Amino acid sequence: MNEQKTRLRNAGFVTFFFSGVCAISSGVVVSLLQEQYGFAYGMTGTLLSLMSIGNLLAGFLTGVLPGVLGLKPSILLLTIGYTVGYGIMGFTGAEVLLAAAFFLVGVAKGSAMNACTILVSDNSADRTRGMNLMHSCYACGALLCPFLIAAAARVSTALAVFLLAALGVVLWLVYWKTPMEGKVKDRKAVIDWSFLRSGRFWLLTGLLFCQNAAEQSVTGWMVTYFKGSGIIAGTLAAYTVTVMWGATLVARLLIAFVFPFKSPRKAMVVMAVTCTLFYVLLMRADSQPAAILLLFAFAFAMAGMNPTAVASAGRMTSVTSMGIMLPAASSGAILMPWVIGRVAERAGLAAGMAMNIVPCVGLIIFSVLVERLSEQESEKS
Repeated sequence: MNEQKTRLRNAGFVTFFFSGVCAISSGVVVSLLQEQYGFAYGMTGTLLSLMSIGNLLAGFLTGVLPGVLGLKPSILLLTIGYTVGYGIMGFTGAEVLLAAAFFLVGVAKGSAMNACTILVSDNSADRTRGMNLMHSCYACGALLCPFLIAAAARVSTALAVFLLAALGVVLWLVYWKTPMEGKVKDRKAVIDWSFLRSGRFWLLTGLLFCQNAAEQSVTGWMVTYFKGSGIIAGTLAAYTVTVMWGATLVARLLIAFVFPFKSPRKAMVVMAVTCTLFYVLLMRADSQPAAILLLFAFAFAMAGMNPTAVASAGRMTSVTSMGIMLPAASSGAILMPWVIGRVAERAGLAAGMAMNIVPCVGLIIFSVLVERLSEQESEKS
């Protein structure tokens, strides 16, 4: 691998680390804001969904804007949302402005996700290992975020969100210093849309839809759920994010270096079944040790799903295909947090969280369909 490719790949790793800190902190931040301003569960779900809407829009923008503005200017424009969004949260508790702030954070999250996916997948000798390493960097950032937020929140919630805004500046500066190609249309004069006719592409998109729905619901709501149910008390509940992302990091590193998947599609079926089982058990947990252990197990089981699914797209991976697959999949992260919030207002938070079993079951269905389709494709070839 030449020096330029290594630099681009490493830029993807570094920026996804900072994106992990900034994006996953939103679940802790929304809990702090709810305590400070006293808004309802429905508003909490709406804020999380608006972040996911921004994430969705970013996917389409990163597929279109580079052909107009250039790749680097587009990334710089879109990823500034971390700084602006968290900056707004530090200055006001007005619900309209908080809604705009979470939307901008979502835009930055989606833009960083797409940019890093292209940087790493295009410049890694082993695509599956590269994607798992990239997502391990994200998990490292997510693992650290509760400690950073807790330390800053001892002073004030405002300081915590301003710290995240500052980390957004660091992420932006890394992109600014990274040499990137001018315009996407220079890379490929004629855009290849053949992936739209691929059944595997749409099944993987459906799989990622369910994965995004299940994961965002847990990262966005679990701190609030543990606090509200009394299973894990007060400030300790925020550190459950560390448990979840610690499990994710361990699992992804094991996949990348120790136990690489010999059959990635069969592995996705196993991951789907186990994470569904652990989520059902998590919803039945009534003690702190059981809740922490089952949250760890759930996150460990799901950890390899997203990078493995994206890597399974293989030759279909491009700015254009990712600009459709990732935003379409992220709509799951819009829908489920909102559904949980609405159900929680009417039937209680436990009932709301139980709704997340639906996308978990969806993971099983789509992973089985992907595996069967792959077997059929192998028989034809």
